[in-house]
Amino acid sequence: MPRTPHSRAALLMLGSTVFFGLMAVSIRLASEHLHTFEIAFFRNFFGLVAALPLLLKHGPGLLRTDQLPRYFVRCLIGVLSMFCGFWAIGNLPLAQAISLSYSTPLFVTIAAVIWLGEQVRLRRWAAVILGFIGVLIIVRPGSDSFTAGSLVAISAAVLSGIVAIQIKQLSRTEPADRIVIFTTLLWVPMSLLPALWVWEWPRGITWLWVAAAGGLGTGGHMLWTRALKLGDVSALTPISFMQLPIVALLGFLLFDENVDRWTVIGAAVIFLANAYIAHREAQLARRAATASPIEAAKPGE
Repeated sequence: MPRTPHSRAALLMLGSTVFFGLMAVSIRLASEHLHTFEIAFFRNFFGLVAALPLLLKHGPGLLRTDQLPRYFVRCLIGVLSMFCGFWAIGNLPLAQAISLSYSTPLFVTIAAVIWLGEQVRLRRWAAVILGFIGVLIIVRPGSDSFTAGSLVAISAAVLSGIVAIQIKQLSRTEPADRIVIFTTLLWVPMSLLPALWVWEWPRGITWLWVAAAGGLGTGGHMLWTRALKLGDVSALTPISFMQLPIVALLGFLLFDENVDRWTVIGAAVIFLANAYIAHREAQLARRAATASPIEAAKPGE
């Protein structure tokens, strides 16, 4: 049976999730020896190396675009999100850092209202609020386990949500490979400047970890961009929750980390919220395709 665009998008998103999960482990291993800024630079440098075959495939025409200012803004926000996310992976329990990154779809929903003009009604706003309750369960402000570092992870999620919307906007007119190559081209110099302040050459096996982070990151980005080209942001992002069992298992095996019960509960609450948002997005999309505008715009959704 041939796959539909929606099923292909889901498989691509699942593949990107596996890549990003393994990238997180590589970043954690590299962070034992390198500063976050350097890890981000090497991830982008080796990511560019992995992306260069796209230029061989498509030729110089791949670089022709009239969206360069939008690429610059998207990449600047993206590299800031990368710094925050990489710091969280290196300094927080791995499962907690990834669980907090799951709040990204909540910020995607909010950003879609602001930048795309999407209508989000009562039920989906309730799901967003539920998701933020899940974030509070993980972070537990006011408790002994609360750390300011968790706010860095949340900042990464906010910025990542903005980036997801910008990718969706770019994908309306730009091919996926052009988005990937321009992103990696701009990320290298953007991440190099802060890395120079803390520069220290990697040694031994650390080279493997930073190279793996670059290759896995670019591979995940390629799959992620293609998934967003085929499917809806809100419907696809909950698939990224498969990353949690991957990093939780590897965190236990490699770093002797146990998953805190509050992290599990909070992640489950965030997952339920995002799953409902994705469900409502799919329902509304089907309704809009088959019903009149008046029928499709029922209150409370």
